[in-house]
Amino acid sequence: MIEEDFRAAAVRVLELCRTRKLKLATAESCTGGLIAAALTEISGSSDVLERGWVTYSNAAKEQDLGVPAGTLSCFGAVSAEVARAMAEGAIKRSGADLALAVTGIAGPKGGTVDKPIGLVHIAASGPRGTLTRELHLGDIGRSEVRRQSVLAAFALLIQLAGAS
Repeated sequence: MIEEDFRAAAVRVLELCRTRKLKLATAESCTGGLIAAALTEISGSSDVLERGWVTYSNAAKEQDLGVPAGTLSCFGAVSAEVARAMAEGAIKRSGADLALAVTGIAGPKGGTVDKPIGLVHIAASGPRGTLTRELHLGDIGRSEVRRQSVLAAFALLIQLAGAS
């Protein structure tokens, strides 16, 4: 069972996509499939959700989504550039109209001075281009970083799709 804020955001995304006849793909790293899970918790989501990837490793990002190795080595997996490449790769590999991608450091380990726990990059891509957003959530706990990342991803997708 998903939390009510997840449900409301997922319903809004699904309704927006249905109204505009858009298919959606997801490419997730630190959220580990939570975006797809929130969407598929809603009955009838299969008419919108085309497919989703959990690309936790750099190899998966490269192999499954076509993220260039040079982008990963230059900017690191947790970067706007990689989030953008994940979203754009998800569209290319799925044929969907829209894609959401998330990469970040949920903690409690893995943070550095330059990339602390709670740093998350989100990208939403579609016919109108690609939007990215950087979150600095802090060390608020792994579950909360992941939860807030999903909600921010849905908000970015709604923004990209042109909803008010």
